[in-house]
Formats: sequence, C-alpha cells, structure tokens
Amino acid sequence: MQTPSPKEITGLLVAWGDGDQSALEQLAPLVQSELYRLAHHYMGRERRGHTLQTSALVNEAYIRLIDWKNVRWQNRAHFFAVSAQLMRRILVDFARDRQNLKRGGDLMRVSLTAAEAFPTERGANLVALDEALKMLAEVDLRKSQVVEMRFFGGLSVKEVAEVLNVSEETVMRDWRLAKVWLLRELGTERDVDG
Repeated sequence: MQTPSPKEITGLLVAWGDGDQSALEQLAPLVQSELYRLAHHYMGRERRGHTLQTSALVNEAYIRLIDWKNVRWQNRAHFFAVSAQLMRRILVDFARDRQNLKRGGDLMRVSLTAAEAFPTERGANLVALDEALKMLAEVDLRKSQVVEMRFFGGLSVKEVAEVLNVSEETVMRDWRLAKVWLLRELGTERDVDG
C-alpha cells in the first residue's frame, strides 16, 4: 500500500469532522500504522510484562477517537497529537487502576516474595509525570502540550510546530524549558528523551 500524503489524510479528517462516516472508513487503514507507531512508542516506556498490549492501546484510542463528534481537525499532525494525548490518558488511567488495586481494591492474598516481584515503579513514574504535566499546564499550557506531543506522541519538532501554529524554534525553546521544569518538579536526575 502506498503511503498516503498528509493532504490526503487532512482531507479525510476534515470530511470526517463534518460528519462523513465514509471518510472515517477510508481514514482508518491510512492512519493505522502511525497509531501503532505511537502506541509502540508509549509501550516502550512501560515496564516489562505490562498487561496492556500495543494493539489494545491502539484499539482503546481508536474507540475514544470515533466517539468524538464534530471535531474540527486542523491536519494530520493535530490528529496524531490528539491520539497521543488519548494514549497517555489510557496508560495513566491503567497505572492508577493498578495502584488502586495495589492499595487494597479487589484484595488478593500473596506472599511477600510474590509481592516484591510486581514491578510498579514505571506505573508510579507515569502517574507522577502526568501530575507534573498537569501542574505545568496550569503554569504554561503550550509547554505542557509540547512535552506531551514530543515525549509521549513521538511527534517531530516540525509536527508540533504545525499543530500549535508556532515556529520550530519556539517548540525547541519550550521543549528545553519544560524538561528543566519537569525534572525539577519530579526531583530526578534523569533526562527526558529528545
């Protein structure tokens, strides 16, 4: 199958936003590989043995996307930025549910040795990063959006600039400042990719 042009995808997104269901049917196979790339990017940051699979993340995001009515899609990059945001929310919700279960919801008896084998650090880190991003959004929404699209969505600087309608230099400056802010808030020495 030939790779669709960004204009072709944008045209179908606009038609879908205007209520054309046949545009959605044409669009789905065209964006599937990119949605899998986004999901794979997210899942690569999760702990080994994560019970949520890449295909389940794509399916859940797709279901949430098609439930949106009358969305005014700007372009292909906007669609994938929103998709990345949805995937982040799905993973954060999943991590929170795991933490709630760990704290006594749906109690199950396990030995101490078995309990030590459950890796929860990445889920907790994802929740902490989500909380820090929410705080950053209150201070500077655009910087939060840049982090979300770059770190979680894997969008290029050019794509983020396109979605936010700013220059690539502005995206890079926001990216650098947001990383410093997040590292300070999270109290960690690790660097965010990119």
